[in-house]
Amino acid sequence: MGVLALLAVIAAAVSYSNLVVRNDSSPDSIHWRRGRDYLRSLETRPESLDGSANNRSNPTWGQAGLAYSRVAPADYADGLAAQVEGPEVRGISNRIFNDSHQNIFSENRVTQWGWLWAQFVDHTIGHRDEAGEAADLPFNADDPLEEFTNTLGVIPFSRSAATPGTGETTPREQTNTESSYIDAEAVYGTTPERLEWLREGPVDGDMSNNSALLLLPDDVLPRSDARGDAAAAPTMAVDGRLRGDPASARVAGDVRANENSALTATQTLFAREHNRIVGELPDSLTEEQKFQIARRVVIAEQQYITYNEFLPAVGVDLPRYRGYNPRVNPTLSNEFATVGFRGHSMIHGGVEIEVAADRYSDEQLQSLEEQGVEFEPSEENPDEIAAEIPLGVLFFNPSLADTVGYGPLLQAMGVEPEYQNDSMIDNQLRSVLFQIPVSNNPQCLDGEGLPECFQGVVDLAALDIQRGRDHGMPSYNDLREAFGLPRVTSFTEITGEDTDQFPADPELTPGAEIDDPESLDFLELRDFDGNIVDPDSEEEQLVFSATRRTTVAARLAAIYGSVDDVDAFVGMSAEAHVPGTEFGPLELAMWAQQFQALRDGDRFFYGNDQILRWIRGAFGVDFRTNLGDVIARNTDVPRDELGENVFLAPEEEADAPSDPGTDDGTVDTPAPPADTDQQPWTCQGDHRRRPCATGMGA
Repeated sequence: MGVLALLAVIAAAVSYSNLVVRNDSSPDSIHWRRGRDYLRSLETRPESLDGSANNRSNPTWGQAGLAYSRVAPADYADGLAAQVEGPEVRGISNRIFNDSHQNIFSENRVTQWGWLWAQFVDHTIGHRDEAGEAADLPFNADDPLEEFTNTLGVIPFSRSAATPGTGETTPREQTNTESSYIDAEAVYGTTPERLEWLREGPVDGDMSNNSALLLLPDDVLPRSDARGDAAAAPTMAVDGRLRGDPASARVAGDVRANENSALTATQTLFAREHNRIVGELPDSLTEEQKFQIARRVVIAEQQYITYNEFLPAVGVDLPRYRGYNPRVNPTLSNEFATVGFRGHSMIHGGVEIEVAADRYSDEQLQSLEEQGVEFEPSEENPDEIAAEIPLGVLFFNPSLADTVGYGPLLQAMGVEPEYQNDSMIDNQLRSVLFQIPVSNNPQCLDGEGLPECFQGVVDLAALDIQRGRDHGMPSYNDLREAFGLPRVTSFTEITGEDTDQFPADPELTPGAEIDDPESLDFLELRDFDGNIVDPDSEEEQLVFSATRRTTVAARLAAIYGSVDDVDAFVGMSAEAHVPGTEFGPLELAMWAQQFQALRDGDRFFYGNDQILRWIRGAFGVDFRTNLGDVIARNTDVPRDELGENVFLAPEEEADAPSDPGTDDGTVDTPAPPADTDQQPWTCQGDHRRRPCATGMGA
């Protein structure tokens, strides 16, 4: 026998030996004992719903119902609880966050999955206790830049509740009602009572008689009245059109699941994924064992997609994972939750879908059109129709996904880029958030006619700024210093623009430029390749950079006077982006610090969880997946009709691998980028061959 043949025989024998040990069902085999121990652990010591005891030495780290942590000392007017005074927040919003109906898209071609996945993660790791006192915000109807009518006369605002024991002799803190861990809380909830309602089976306080499956009537999230008494269902937030029919709200692990139809569809997607995994498991397992295995895998999938697709797509690079570190406190910081993880400027003003022309019945088409969905023949395929769903139609409209289709809706989120993460927010969020338009006007959807359609103002940008003051956030410069960044000394250092002075422009009122509506005019628009876009062209062209009549720096200077007085959220939003990312230096530093802590301080993180490897070997269920695969497995959209990486628009897919992870569950990426000098720069693109940020602010 030759040497090669002998080696082949030996290799085969070793392989057979391993197979015998692996499949040995004897109670004395190592594999059997290990599996038995793992199953017992899953049943008797599962990852807690509220995050408690994740860290054995510090069992309250990351636990729901406790105060956020802080990176910097709280900043209150009286040192304890009073909100710091500053310029009126609606006035700031009208001058800084007003997009003047012009859409500017992600310079890195991050798709709408960027903001949607961020929201899904946000609704997993953080939710402030909202039950604080009313503190409505002033509304100045005489502001020269005010376009909207507000018959209420104020913008409704309530402070976050003070964490018990704070705000009187010690600075006021705020409570995170969710676990800080990325643990699919949005799917399963933080309490046994909510989870029992969400599982198939009786609701009697005894989870042992529940099915492994989540309750999904007709494969969609259950309505509040799915078990008969809607009042007995877990609390769900309702607003807008859902206020008139709260029983039709869909119930999920997080109370905000109905906030928009795309979010509802995402929550449904991962509930379906849970049930799909249950169906892959053998009948020899108990219902509780199957439930806990499926939950463990769904949690790992959410983590894996976050660290291997989402964060790389938006440009957050973390050091290589070195394993669980029990000395790292992952508790969500107040600064990250209140300032850094907002991202509201990324939210697109609508969703465009393309489906087969015969997908909807005449009755469905009529229903969708009555809600504000606009249909037209597809320009690319005569057998398809294109539909545009304005953002306002998505708000608190859970049944929309049933009619439109979960597959088409989730597919559409991965086609067009999201809006640029800058200091401009769509008016559907910035002025009429969750509002219902006046009756008998079907055109009240978006665009320049929007102000004529509403009688009230709810401004998300204004709320974001005031929330920072409510939570005692330090100023922009103080927050930069807290995160290890140098303080800025000029407004142009913030924005990367050439000047913080208003131009000598005949279209502007000398000495009152900050109150002149013409100050927000767009003078030049450019596409992805830098070509000038004609705003009057009938051809649809995406805009990736723009020049306005006045710089953001000039408007900031006129509003605040000193860089040391700028609100943290405002300054962060106005920063020039670090090349190859969606963020300025402060926001990038906040994301990098928090997501590294959430990874390194989680005992159940996928890279540290041996049970996940055993599940993969024993049952063939693998958490290492990408979001496109999850969508294809659980909807009617084939995998080849989705982008390889749904977080990047099609032109960029090939340049950003969707699975940079390794078999041991780690992410091998370089260290976070250093702070820039924030002066105008020339960029040749990064390692993903992405375009560069324009540094043009608004």
